[in-house]
Amino acid sequence: MSPQPPPTSVYNVTFPEPGIMLVTINRPSQMNSIPMSGHLEGQTLFEWFDDEPSLIVAIVTGAGPKAFCAGGDLKQQRDSPYGASPQQQQPMAPSGVAGLSRRTGKKPVIAAVNGFAFGGGAEICLNCDMVIAARQAIFALPEVRRGLYAGAGGLSRVVRVCGLQVASELALTGRRISADEAHGLGFVNVVTDTVEEMMAKAMALARQIAAQSPDAVLVTRSGLRESLACGSVEEASQRTEQRYSRALMTSENLRIGLEAFAAKKQPRWVPSRL
Repeated sequence: MSPQPPPTSVYNVTFPEPGIMLVTINRPSQMNSIPMSGHLEGQTLFEWFDDEPSLIVAIVTGAGPKAFCAGGDLKQQRDSPYGASPQQQQPMAPSGVAGLSRRTGKKPVIAAVNGFAFGGGAEICLNCDMVIAARQAIFALPEVRRGLYAGAGGLSRVVRVCGLQVASELALTGRRISADEAHGLGFVNVVTDTVEEMMAKAMALARQIAAQSPDAVLVTRSGLRESLACGSVEEASQRTEQRYSRALMTSENLRIGLEAFAAKKQPRWVPSRL
């Protein structure tokens, strides 16, 4: 029996294999832009994902042949009355575009980029744990061309990924870059020739992650994220150790992993309790 995610009008949620959640942004006629309500829906969905013990890794992609995600729905923002409530003036959820661009979370998310990833769509990719892109994908932070800035977490993250000078060029000009250029900048892990190959690669990567100890996946990701967020490498290591070391070293999954290694068998993991 599949897990039951919270209801959503923006995302199609499926569970293609054990431990894996596939989230498809399902607004192809709007370039998969996210309406105001969709940011909080995304946050609620990925909080549920973190709390659902049967799931280990998620993939996010876009519906249709053209777009991964064009960011927030600018037409909806344009049509909102100037005297709107604070909630309407600032529709973004605390965890950002689609609940992903500023997400901290516990479990890894893979972006499978099938087309345009503009604005908030690019910001989603910058905060995903891994990015697989079809060669037709195009990335851009075009906010300066609309009188805005990449305020959903993208500016600080593009500097970390690409360095100050390259990040400045991308963010201050809004220049579009191909999937191959994004790969060269460290923005993308793998580029595939087709969308079908992209999804197959994303699923293969998710399958590899889902086969590991759920506890080890959580702790390893936490350590990586602490290193990104913290100025001191040693402080980042200490934070992860203080938060997880005792629980991990006494966990059921550690016992299972060690016994499987000794017996030369595949481990049969249990859901994480960390």
